Amino acid sequence: MDQPGIAPDVHHGALQGLSRINRFSGTVGAIWKPIAETQQRLGRPLRVLDVACGGGDLAISLARRGSRRGVPLEVAGCDLSDVAIDYARQNAARQAVAANFFRADVLAQPLPAGYDVICSSLFLHHLETDDAANLLRGMHAAGPQLILISDLLRTRLGYVLAWTGCRVLTRNRLCRIDGPLSVRAAFRVAEVVDLVAQCGLSGARVEKRWPERFLLVWEASP
Repeated sequence: MDQPGIAPDVHHGALQGLSRINRFSGTVGAIWKPIAETQQRLGRPLRVLDVACGGGDLAISLARRGSRRGVPLEVAGCDLSDVAIDYARQNAARQAVAANFFRADVLAQPLPAGYDVICSSLFLHHLETDDAANLLRGMHAAGPQLILISDLLRTRLGYVLAWTGCRVLTRNRLCRIDGPLSVRAAFRVAEVVDLVAQCGLSGARVEKRWPERFLLVWEASP
């Protein structure tokens, strides 16, 4: 899915498949809880940025949940892919959700400042260790109150679940190929802990989540 030149309709199908997989895995719920807790603690609207947002399903779901539950959020997403950004904008418009999407190369340029929450889902496993560390440092340098990373774990069970889930939940050939390969490229829990230590994210916690995923949570000191 990272390769250039993929036909837009195939890319769109892959984004739809990923959205379905994310719903099944409970990604939104895992990321939502610390965001809601931070908003309650700060007592003001939060600006949220979803890094490598893909088709925008996480950003849109967070915006919808905030609206339904009376938690004021201003949600945005960024991605390197123009195809993904166009799809995310169309997706938000189709669902009448106020979410902003823009193109950004987060490995080559600083993340924009001014966001209270910076999150990312299913992106870290695409990166080599040095790039992953630089991304986390860049998130920290942008000055948020909260950093949230949800991603795959490299385990045997994770591979089996990815192989099976991608065949049950989507017919898209890219998803079916990319899912198991993504698990092979993912980090183990100990590697994520080492990565956090390298980046100086003091106080960050790494929680194992079903199905064979982790959630990294870092909060700024009061």
